[in-house]
Amino acid sequence: MTARLPSLLLLLALLAGWEAWCRLGGLSALVLPPPSAVLATLWSEIATGRLWPHLAVTATEMALGLGIGTIVGLGVGILLAEVPMLGRLLHPYVLASQLVPKLALGPLFIIWFGFGMTPTVVITALICFFPLMENTLTGLTEVDPARRELFRMLRASRLQTLLRLKLPAALPVIMAGLRVAVVLALVGAVVGEFIGGRVGLGASIIAAQSVMDSSLIFALFVVITALGMLLYEAVRVLERRVLHRFSKG
Repeated sequence: MTARLPSLLLLLALLAGWEAWCRLGGLSALVLPPPSAVLATLWSEIATGRLWPHLAVTATEMALGLGIGTIVGLGVGILLAEVPMLGRLLHPYVLASQLVPKLALGPLFIIWFGFGMTPTVVITALICFFPLMENTLTGLTEVDPARRELFRMLRASRLQTLLRLKLPAALPVIMAGLRVAVVLALVGAVVGEFIGGRVGLGASIIAAQSVMDSSLIFALFVVITALGMLLYEAVRVLERRVLHRFSKG
């Protein structure tokens, strides 16, 4: 808590400056609402219960996309690392597929999957896939050669080497990829809702924009930021526990 005190004080100072600028500068609330107005709008959304269904949908889309992207990314990363020839063959295509902006794929996904949760989950999974795949591939291929030679001399099977040496050694890199994926998952879910969502925090931002409700847009930004930070911290706790467990052997 003490370590975060400077950051908290900085936040309070910025909010105070923002409030003063809006009130003393005569800035229109339509352009930039003061923090007090944003807080009042946020409290109204929470108290009336309007926020919760949208938050639940975005969290569900994010969890599904993150889960699918993590499983597929981890599996493809292991496959490309364990079969070097396959890695050399497919890695350029995997990389090329990630260079296509996911936002541009949105209209195509709506044609394929229709409106609703499915295209958003697919976009989120595609965004989460790459950091997990790349970090898994990097972690598995950078295991200490001396330790691999030791396992070879002990006649460990390929599966034993993967499960007892490579994956534990690559865990810090894989978990770093998971941290990046969690942040990107929230971005993917919100962006997906911009395109084809009818419910969710991203869809609510589009609805607020249509009626020029800047306070609601900022309030939703606060909710999205809080959700992202909460999930990021949850993954950090999970990372510490997993690494601590495997460091003890």
